[in-house]
Amino acid sequence: MSAKEIIQSYDGPKLRIMEVCGTHTHEIFRLGIRSLLPESIELISGPGCPVCVTPVGYIDEAVMLALEHGAVICTFGDLIRVPGTKMSLAGARAEGAQLRVVYSPLDAVEFAKGNPEKQVVFLAVGFETTTPASCLAVKKAKEAGLENFSLLVANKTMPNAYQALKGSADAFLYPGHVHAIIGNSLCEKLAEQDGISGVVTGFTAKELLEALAVVVEKSKDGKPFFQNCYPRVVREEGNPAAQKVIAEVMESCDSEWRGLGVIPGSGQRLREEYKNYDARIKFRLPKVEGRSNPACRCGEVLQGKCRPSDCKVFGKGCTPQHPIGACMVSNEGACSAYYQYGGNIQEGM
Repeated sequence: MSAKEIIQSYDGPKLRIMEVCGTHTHEIFRLGIRSLLPESIELISGPGCPVCVTPVGYIDEAVMLALEHGAVICTFGDLIRVPGTKMSLAGARAEGAQLRVVYSPLDAVEFAKGNPEKQVVFLAVGFETTTPASCLAVKKAKEAGLENFSLLVANKTMPNAYQALKGSADAFLYPGHVHAIIGNSLCEKLAEQDGISGVVTGFTAKELLEALAVVVEKSKDGKPFFQNCYPRVVREEGNPAAQKVIAEVMESCDSEWRGLGVIPGSGQRLREEYKNYDARIKFRLPKVEGRSNPACRCGEVLQGKCRPSDCKVFGKGCTPQHPIGACMVSNEGACSAYYQYGGNIQEGM
């Protein structure tokens, strides 16, 4: 049987599969894979969108750096429109904040080199995939003796997040690009020791269908499982060079995730020898407790507790043009995918 036939022939107990990765969510919608699924298989979205899981307080810190300390904020584009407690970075720009959209943290280092009179802060968000570039940027800044460059760090790691999500789905579609960095051993351990099932997969229609078919077949055994369905990119050992630069520049810490709260050991911070490049230390930022819009259900969406279309403001008060929550802003956000590819999509589509 083909992967498609295996999936469509499944008529067992309800099977809930979480796409941890936001890119998986968008590709599954874009490729029309949801329309192939029987009612007995439900796909739910998880916290694999770095912009989406970044807490409101982080946006407030960035706004504070821009407006109160006059720093030039360098960032990827998605973060600019994420709502903070009082305003987004776009709102801060309207009040005079200096923002620059960059494609790499190394671009921010080059800008700092060319503008020594300005304090430049790069907003470092993302998972294991993007963290190495931020680490390299700090190393380059230190080698160049730059005193006007720093990071506002919110980098996160997936291992403890998987633990926090245990029980939210019957199996995970693990993000291929993350595991290209960290390898397979974690997933094998989660299956063997923690009873958490999942498959690592890529992003093409063939790869996604094969991964879903593997989940269907292995779930029939009733035992925890793991399989690497992305062997052309993901290897057992991961990427040792990337792991090395992360370990050199950063260390693990507790971290707040939107919707999931504080997950112990799930974040990254700069090591002591690089503390001069930590914006929180350099600018002596106070502890910031952000407050999200109470109408927004992004937190529940990120935990797989509800679909975006279950939110009362989805597609009404909250749209890509006027987002209330981060999941509607990001190109990897679940709400953005639901809105772009189907509006009020209901389960079973």
